[in-house]
Amino acid sequence: MTWKDIALQHAKKDAPHEACGLVAVYKGKEKYFPCQNLAEELEEQFILNPDDWIKAEDQGEIIAVFHSHPDHPPTPSQADLASCEYLDLPFHIVTPETSDWYYFEPSGYEKGLIGREWVWDIQDCWSVITDWYKQKKNIVIKHWKRPKSPTEFSKSPLFEYGLPKVGFVEIDENNETEIGDVLLMDTTNTGKLDHVALYVGDQTILHHCVKRLSSRETYDQKWIECTKKRYRYAQ
Repeated sequence: MTWKDIALQHAKKDAPHEACGLVAVYKGKEKYFPCQNLAEELEEQFILNPDDWIKAEDQGEIIAVFHSHPDHPPTPSQADLASCEYLDLPFHIVTPETSDWYYFEPSGYEKGLIGREWVWDIQDCWSVITDWYKQKKNIVIKHWKRPKSPTEFSKSPLFEYGLPKVGFVEIDENNETEIGDVLLMDTTNTGKLDHVALYVGDQTILHHCVKRLSSRETYDQKWIECTKKRYRYAQ
């Protein structure tokens, strides 16, 4: 059997959840490595388990990413296109019910800041901020490694740890909020600073909430009360 036959079996077995895996060159041949899907909405998206990535990488050179679309055609979604660019690898998508395949490669696709689908560590509340800095300020903010799933992150949000590592400093109440300031929020009223938004001027924030599209919103009383700390890019 080819690696595609094995991947298709995996996709049929995991349906109606999205299956995912990696293709690597192993002993001179293409081999499929099934991976655990860490996404919370298994029917709608996939998040490759980084541990499975490491295992595949230890055995061969990874050359492609695979996942399935259990209940719709294999045409890539906007999130798939963004993930392809982020991982810088070709993608294979299959619909297990029809055995239809789709293949595409990184092509320079860049999604706008508004209307993005939420994908952990690729299109989420932090990545919309780093992309804003890249697009609007020509500043590339260093990537910092986060837990492998949003569930794990939510148990102990690490924005206070990560922001200073990538060039942001906390500002006190004596400083007026400026365009480009990062607002660290407690959205669940539990004391956990679990969300970041970007102040873009005119009493407006840019942010990306879980299971929603990225958007601009008025920085009204609700969001002001959620804001517990503010950070400014200092490098």
